[in-house]
Amino acid sequence: MSCLDRLKQLNLSLPPAPKPVGNYVRAVRAGRLIFTSGQLPLREGALLATGLVGEDVPLVVAVAAARQAALNALAVLDAEAGGLDNIARIVRLNVFVASARGFVDQAAVANGASELLVQVLGEAGRHTRCAIGAAQLPLNAPVELDVVAELRGE
Repeated sequence: MSCLDRLKQLNLSLPPAPKPVGNYVRAVRAGRLIFTSGQLPLREGALLATGLVGEDVPLVVAVAAARQAALNALAVLDAEAGGLDNIARIVRLNVFVASARGFVDQAAVANGASELLVQVLGEAGRHTRCAIGAAQLPLNAPVELDVVAELRGE
């Protein structure tokens, strides 16, 4: 089953690949690896939520935000790889969570992104990961993530 078929089963579609909002590129290819820039939980140009997780943003909303940021990362990978089916595997996922003092469930937030990657890419979506608490993220986003993916052999 193709990645796009899996997305349809999840009632999802890839958004347009987000464009950089500063002096950087959305992704860099180094050999067979693609490194995405940080992805925020933007949908149709607006953040799903703002603020600190555990204070302004409930855990369930933060998980959904991580899922949206991962969907945006998949859109970038799709554009850079010429289709998600050209991705051999997700190598690394780094998830940054704007965390209120005392909030320690960054891994639970990151699971929103991790689970989507596996649902869409199957075993190729399994990855190494860091879930990191941050004092503040760009645009007051609750979550930002980046992905390293490996392309199929050439």
